[in-house]
Parts: sequence; structure tokens; C-alpha cells
Amino acid sequence: MLHFMKYKIGIPLLVIAALAAFFSFKYINEDVRSGSERKALILNTVMGIIQEGHFSPRAIDDSFSNRVFNKLVETSDFEKKIFTKEDIKTLEQYRFKIDDQIKASSFECYDLFSKTYSKRSVQIEQFFKEIIKTNFTFDGHEEIMLNADKIDFAANEKDLKERWTKYIKYRVLAKYMELKKIQEDEKARRDTLTTKDTTKFVMKSDAELRASARGKVDTNLQKYFTKLNKSKDDDRFALYINAITLCEDPHTDFFPPREKKNFDVQMSGEFYGIGAQLKPEDDKIKVASIVPGSPSWKQGELKANDEIIKVGQGSAEPEDIQGYELEDVVQKIRGEKGTEVRLTVRRVDGSIKVIPIIRGKVALEETFAKSAIITTEKGKMGYIYLSEFYSNFNSADGRRSGEDVAKEVAKLKEEGVKGIILDLRYNGGGSLNDVVDMAGIFVGPGPVVQVKTSEAQPMILKSRIPVSYDGPFVIMVNQGSASASEILAAAMQDYKRAVIVGSPTFGKGTVQKQIPVDEFIDQVIRLKMMNENQPEIGSLKLTIQKFYRVNGGSTQLKGVTPDIVIPDLYSEIEIGERKDKAALPYDEIKPAQLPNLPIAENAQAFKSNMAAASFWAGSFDIAQLKAASQQRISSSKSFEIIKENAKRLKKLEEENIVFLNEAKFKKQQDENMALSKKMEELDKLSTLLNIDNLGKDKLVIAADTARAERNKNWLRLLKKDIVLSEAVSVLKDIEAKK
Repeated sequence: MLHFMKYKIGIPLLVIAALAAFFSFKYINEDVRSGSERKALILNTVMGIIQEGHFSPRAIDDSFSNRVFNKLVETSDFEKKIFTKEDIKTLEQYRFKIDDQIKASSFECYDLFSKTYSKRSVQIEQFFKEIIKTNFTFDGHEEIMLNADKIDFAANEKDLKERWTKYIKYRVLAKYMELKKIQEDEKARRDTLTTKDTTKFVMKSDAELRASARGKVDTNLQKYFTKLNKSKDDDRFALYINAITLCEDPHTDFFPPREKKNFDVQMSGEFYGIGAQLKPEDDKIKVASIVPGSPSWKQGELKANDEIIKVGQGSAEPEDIQGYELEDVVQKIRGEKGTEVRLTVRRVDGSIKVIPIIRGKVALEETFAKSAIITTEKGKMGYIYLSEFYSNFNSADGRRSGEDVAKEVAKLKEEGVKGIILDLRYNGGGSLNDVVDMAGIFVGPGPVVQVKTSEAQPMILKSRIPVSYDGPFVIMVNQGSASASEILAAAMQDYKRAVIVGSPTFGKGTVQKQIPVDEFIDQVIRLKMMNENQPEIGSLKLTIQKFYRVNGGSTQLKGVTPDIVIPDLYSEIEIGERKDKAALPYDEIKPAQLPNLPIAENAQAFKSNMAAASFWAGSFDIAQLKAASQQRISSSKSFEIIKENAKRLKKLEEENIVFLNEAKFKKQQDENMALSKKMEELDKLSTLLNIDNLGKDKLVIAADTARAERNKNWLRLLKKDIVLSEAVSVLKDIEAKK
């Protein structure tokens, strides 16, 4: 999920200066008139930047070549519906030669790949045109495996055609069942009316519905093939270059100029849209996250990881967007303020839902830190929500998350809270300076994080502000907590200052810099390119730094493991940085020296030193807190439902077999819906938290009716948040043992 997070970490100018000096005389060939020379220019410049500027550039050898080959095949044909085993066997001759071709600026592998890809694209479109004419019936024993990791490439052209036959049949069956349910629901609605509905309604036969479904799939797949055949040599070459860059690490990407628009697209306060961040994933368009305060957030139904399969404008016929590019989907979702867009989404559990959202502008204040009071039998508890570590770098008077959280803490102290919860769930990161300042609120002056650039000695970043809160403290995290969120959670864990609750974090402990590739090309060559009407080259997102905890361990790959793990819907599924084989490894450096503690040479010594220390009024016994939490969770019906659904999602991910038989297909759908409805029962089962705004905030909120409505929705969701409820129980336990 997560190329779309915001990382505003400062980059040493020395790195850029060194690259600029290096490129003043290397990797340049002045003859860029031919296509092959342009490709060589791009390849050599990108590889030069990586070799000189990447945090840990990989050796360009046979092992690297093998990884690039696998990545190229995987990214170009993820669903294994284009290449055959015969194609792969032919391409195999270059499996261990790509490294040599990179060094020689040769493109034999790419040329064969591009030629084969083009040939198969034309062929499978012909398959489609023939297959779509079939009058499918759905009473046989066929099935289709939708998990591409569980199948091999088609053995030959005959097998490839059969694969497409099953796929198209599956698409028609899914559409047919959808149309059938719509018709049944409409009939049921009319049958329950006390006053007759006079609008015309004619029940269609199953044969008519199947024909209608086939026509809709035909229209949609025609768009897919139009897109496939519009793919130019430049598009495929960008795919090839990224197969190389992504083998360095998952966040080093090459972006051709026209693809920059597709990177980090946000439908937020800058546009009239729905306020959702989207991401392309395995040829699908998924929701990465919901912008707080946005129309999507207020509507409440759209969730992270939902797959968008249709976009409708109000009550008009929705358009199937499967196979569309991200930019095209974004344009369809955006629109005029006050108009309605209807998204048809596929949940992670396989259920389908239509979500109507009124377009609007995202309210900026909703991204700022805000707090609330949770009243319990043990007294008042404070809650602070932080969606990102924001900082206005362009204005000295701009809002900063570090300062805002300090203000919220001060307000909560005035209210006499017994403890504070900081919610960093789905917080993707942000300003490093604000992380360091924020840590000081809770631990005072001292090391917060270590930042390392390649072979240089690590730089220890220290907070210099005094402690302003020393009471019981809980931090909430999940798989969407990344970068700066992981830094703060890790520092508080290393200091034994806070209890971390939730699920393991994303594990992104690296920093990227967006580098315009054109800046490293000699001015003379740029002029020649312009004279030849050549567009600009593009940009490279390059990994140049790595974070390390106070205890010396990296936040990379492992992330932060909570002290108390709370069941999560995605707990059984492997997600985050650790999912990518090209991710940089976890490693350790020397721990940072903490005040009043012996010098630690390694993480184990650091842990021993911390075990002997007791700095905080909110000291706690993790073992006792964990045991009490596990007892509550094991007796909770809500968490039982969550764990049941987590196992089911894991099973769906591993198996994902769909029957091409109407009765069996419907049974699968009914099972999915039954479990999906169980998740909806959580609202009824949840014990409502007694949560409200701070007294001094109420007047400000009430003065703005729109803000008051957003606040009402925010409190409503928090009241039924069972993970927050468990965090409150942990905080009460800390207070009781204090």
C-alpha cells in the first residue's frame, strides 16, 4: 500500500551534489537521435544515479539478472494471461545475461520481450473476439483459480485460449448473477409496497440476463484490449527499467514524464472529489486510505483495501472500470461539488457493495491533531488523533504536528486526565523534525532516532524540549502506521515510556528522494533532444537513507511489534514491507547513548540497561498488562468475529477458487455475505465508549455547522471502536498499577 505515503524527511544536499559532479563526465553518449541511443541514455543515467546515490546499491551480477528477469515477467503478466510456457522458455536465454546487457547498454532481452508481448496482445484479443460470442451456460463442473501465484503459465497457445475462455466465462457469470440479484431485489421491493408502483417493470428471463451480461463484459474487455494495444514501446521500456529499479528495493521507481500524474494521486482538499487515496495493485484499483474529514470519511462506508470495480455518476448506469488506468479512474471519480458518485467496490472478503458519495472539498482542519475525553469508572482518559506528521515547510507561521500535539496534551492535562492515548493508526508518516519534537513531550531531551546515509556514520537526532507529560501513555498502531509513526512508537517503546497496542506496523524504515533524471544529462544533449522533439526523460524515486531505533535496531522490514497485539482483520495476511522480496534487510547498529544509563554496545545490552531503569511515573509491567488484555479479548464476541473473518480472508487469499456453476457460485456468494454481515454486527456488539470533546473545543466546533457535523460523525465512529475500547482498558490497567 504504500508508495502513496508522504515522506517529508530532509535529504542531505551532499548526496545530490556528489551525483551532479559524477554525472558531469560519466554515462553520457551525445548521439541520442536513435531510439536505441535514447534507451541507452535512460538506462545509463538511471543506473548511474542508483550506483552513486542509493543507500545500498546491489551488485550487477547474475543473481541480480535473475531477479530482474523474474520481476519483468511478474509485472508484465501478473495474472499469467499473456505469456505461455513456450514464451518464457524462449525468454529464459537472457535470465542470467541482463546484467551483462545493462553494462553494455544492450537491449536484446528487452527487444525480445517487447516483440513477444506485442504478438501475444494481438493474439489474445482475437481469442476474446471469438470467445465472447459464446452463449455460456453455467451448469457444469468447471472452476477457475483466481490466485495467479497458484498457477503456472499456459502450456501453449491452445492452453492460453482455454484460460481466456474460463476467465471470460467467469466475468460473464459474475455479471449475470449481479443482474439477476438486482432484478430479484426490485421484484421483492415492489411486492412489499402497499401502493402499486406504476413504473414499467418487465422480468427478464435467465437467457436474456445472460445475454445482457455478455454484452456488458464485451464492452468492458474491449476497453481493456484497446488499452493493451495502445501500449507503446516507451510504455514497455518503462516497465523494463522499473523491473531493474524495483530489484534494488520496492521504493526505487522510474517514472516517465506522462506517468508522473499517476504517482501519488490524491483526491483531497485540492479537488472536488471524495477524499480517498487510490493505488494500482495487481491490475486493480484499490483504496489506499481515506482522507480524514473528506466526503468518503463522512459517508463512512468506503474502506482501505476496497477494490473499485465500477464508477457511476448519480443514478446513471455505472461504468465497469476493471482494466482502466489509475488516472482514468481518478478523472471519473472527481467532479463538481455537490454531485453524487456511486462506487461499486469489492471488499477484501469478496462481498460487493455500492457506495454513494457526494463530492466535496476536503476540510483542511480535519488533518490536524485533535483530542477528546473518554470518561470511565476510573476517571477521565485523554485521546489524541494524529492522521499524519504534518508540517508547513513553506511558512514560518504554518501549522506543525509537533506543536499541535503539545497543545492538545496541555489541554488534556487541564481537564485532569489520568492517562493519554495517541492514535497513529493509518498514519503514513511525515516530518522527521516533528517526530523528534513530539517525542520530547513525553521523554524530554535525548536521542529519538538514528539516520544513516550509505557508508556514513549514523546521525543521532535528539529532542531538546523538556517533558510536559509524564503520566500513563498508550500508542495505537496498525499495518498502516509507517515511517515517522514507526519512529515515534519505537522510541517510546525503547524508552519504556508507552505501551504500544494494535498490530505490527508496516516496516518502512527507508527514505526516498525524487530526482529529475534530466538534470543529470549534459545541457548539449538536452538541446539535441529538444531539437529532435524528444520529451523529457522522467524522474527517479531513489532510496538514500535508513532509520534506526534508539536501541540500534532498524524499523525496516520488522516495523514495530506492539507490546500488546490486538486481533485485526488482516492479521493472518502478510502485508507491509516484509511482503516484498526486494525489500532492504533488517539490520542493527550501535544503540544511541541514553542519559543516566551505561553505554550499550548492542541491542541486548541496551535492553538490559532499560530493564534496570525506571524513569517514568507511568511505569508498567508489560506481562501483567498483556495477560489482562488477552483475557478480555478471549472472552469478547466482537474479537471472535474479527479473528474468524481474518482466518477466512487468509483462506480466500490462499485458495481463491471460483466455481463456474451458477448454484455453486451463488453458494459461495451467500457464504461471503453471511460472514460479511457478521462484521456489521460489531456495531451492535460493541460497548459504547463515553467520549466527548474537550470543554474549550465545544464552542469553536459549534460555531461551524459543517465542522460540527463532521465532529459528530467522528465521535460516533470512536464510540464503537473496539480496538480503542481495548486501548482504554489497557490505560486503565496502567493507571491502576501506578
